[in-house]
Amino acid sequence: MSIFKHSHSGFFKNFLAILALSCLAACNSLPQSGPSAKSIQEQYNSAPNGIQLIDVTPQIARQLSSQKQSQGFGTAFGTSGSASSEILVGVGDILEVTIWEAPPATLFGAADLTARTGSTAGASRSTTLPEQTVGSEGKISVPFVGTIAVNGRTGSQIEADIVQRLKGKANQPQVLLRLVRNNSSTATVVGEVITNIRFPLTARGEKLLDAIAAAGGSKQPINKTTVQITRGTVTVAMSLDSVIRDAQHNITLRSGDIITTAYQPLSFTALGATGKNDEVNFEAQGITLAQALSRAGGLQDARADAQGIFIFRLENTSTPALSQGQVVTTAEGKVPVIYRINLKDPASFFVAQTFGIENKDILYVSNAPAADWQKFANLIYTIFLPAIGTVNTLR
Repeated sequence: MSIFKHSHSGFFKNFLAILALSCLAACNSLPQSGPSAKSIQEQYNSAPNGIQLIDVTPQIARQLSSQKQSQGFGTAFGTSGSASSEILVGVGDILEVTIWEAPPATLFGAADLTARTGSTAGASRSTTLPEQTVGSEGKISVPFVGTIAVNGRTGSQIEADIVQRLKGKANQPQVLLRLVRNNSSTATVVGEVITNIRFPLTARGEKLLDAIAAAGGSKQPINKTTVQITRGTVTVAMSLDSVIRDAQHNITLRSGDIITTAYQPLSFTALGATGKNDEVNFEAQGITLAQALSRAGGLQDARADAQGIFIFRLENTSTPALSQGQVVTTAEGKVPVIYRINLKDPASFFVAQTFGIENKDILYVSNAPAADWQKFANLIYTIFLPAIGTVNTLR
């Protein structure tokens, strides 16, 4: 009997030792929601010229805030309109040409005046030509002058051209060009407005808010509406609320501008030890890190590492917070950056109130080291407790 007990006792000792080794080997493969703060730091240390890791300080927060304020419409496009105070004629415009001739009229209106009065003397006469549409070649036709290129020219330039060509044919000619219908110098307004329209521009110099008002205004609250302007190859977006509050961003429109309004298109993704892992929409005027953490449900007391709050973002190469020297960029020319903030420092809560969250940011809260040890302890408990019960039963 003692031999039996001795052999079984040795067996269970070996069995428990194998279990312990297996648990230790599995410790490194415990389930996790993402990398730990330590592993992120180690990854950065092993490749310091790769992804940027930046600790958020009050100075960094101010630099990023200042940069965002300088990226509005006023900076990107300027506040002035086109170089000319006149609208340029374009293809599709409808024009009307009126020509005056001093008496005695020798070319325009002379026959009509002679038939009625029997004399060519008297006041000057005017002749209004039929309305003409600027064709695809950008030209119109004027009697005794021929075809005239008008596309991309101002009314005064076209008038001077016609007068010059009539000299020697008409008696002291004067010309007036009238834009009957402006079909070429327009801006387009689409999106979350009452009516999508093509908005005609005049020499007055219509501004962004003029176009939005002409479209009936925004359907949505202004603080949740983003306005995007596309001019040529440049596209810039701002909140409608910011445009209304800061006149420098209510820019003068140019022909071909496309204005798009969208409702709350911005979002960030919350991952890790937060109250909820989700994509969270936010207002067009933006939110701070403190607000983002609140909307993500805060930090989980049992898991979160308050020293490991990270914001993953793709920044422009001109971002002042980036370290000088060689940096890694994506195919789109963006720099991958990880911003880190330590919420165990009471002062960091003030920083979190000024650090702005950007569209498509990833907010990640890492697990505390103690949480991994808790997982390991639970694993040991679930494996060893049944084994110990079996040993006691056999004894």
